[in-house]
Amino acid sequence: MSVPPVSETPGLFATASRVLRGTDLSVTPLCVGAAPLGGMPDLFGYDVGLRTAVETLLRVFAGPLNFLDTSNEYAAGESERRIGLAIKEFGGLPAGFVLATKADPDPLTGDFSGERTRRSVGESLQRLGLDRLDLVYLHDPERIDFADAFRRGGPVDALRELRDEGVVGHIGVAGGPIELMRRYVETGAFEVVITHNRFTLLDRSAEPLLTESADRGIAVVNAAPFGGGILAKGPVAQPKYAYSPASDRMLAAVRRMDDDCRTFGVPLAAAALQFSMRDLRVDSTIVGMSAPGRVEQTIALAAVAIPTELWQILDTIFADSIAEYS
Repeated sequence: MSVPPVSETPGLFATASRVLRGTDLSVTPLCVGAAPLGGMPDLFGYDVGLRTAVETLLRVFAGPLNFLDTSNEYAAGESERRIGLAIKEFGGLPAGFVLATKADPDPLTGDFSGERTRRSVGESLQRLGLDRLDLVYLHDPERIDFADAFRRGGPVDALRELRDEGVVGHIGVAGGPIELMRRYVETGAFEVVITHNRFTLLDRSAEPLLTESADRGIAVVNAAPFGGGILAKGPVAQPKYAYSPASDRMLAAVRRMDDDCRTFGVPLAAAALQFSMRDLRVDSTIVGMSAPGRVEQTIALAAVAIPTELWQILDTIFADSIAEYS
């Protein structure tokens, strides 16, 4: 098995924009995830108030990060509405800022047709107060039959047409099941792919997707490097992985990783974040942020020096544990 190329100093470039592979967009290697900012306590275990969300977004717009990710369906559209309020209060998006959202099915009927995809994008534009979007993903395509997704007049056609019309700059696909995501990537229809919770210190099942996408010149955006919080807060404070109870084997692996990180004076969260950022197949890493201070805290985690010996130990723990998430 070949060893993926890595950068030993990802923190040095955390806020330096670079071209998102296969597009004309220039983004930072850290992307702000706006799902928590909509306020989804049932999913995340905590709520985020309206003013806290707006203040966090204003801090993002005034800071060095220039990439923000949301979705039509996050908190029933509340994430986008709050982003729209922050954009208005800030006086517009900063120059060069890249805002990405996702097209979702109708929340009541489950309709994921081409017509619905157009409506989804229209709803996003209205909430955000924009007339154009830099990047729109087909979201969680496991909710639609593959053939239906590519049917004439279907959602993929709708996204392509919106791109041709100039309403959308670039199109991508964002989802979970790796083999399905590889199937979408193989069509050549998308410029960017998001994978989540499948490329972390605990789960590396997205490896084939990362390699194939990079080989095809398709940008990879890796979401949830903390696995829903367990790799940031530890197994006691957050005994779940990807919002489901973690297995005993996974919990034991996190405890070992946390202990070894402490031995080296490295926060577990820093290792979890940099695991994604140091892989050269990953163009940007999405980190959910729920308070203004999280912006600087996350940038600081990216700058922590991590010795090669610790990476080797963490790799060994992973190999010993064989992460069970699927």
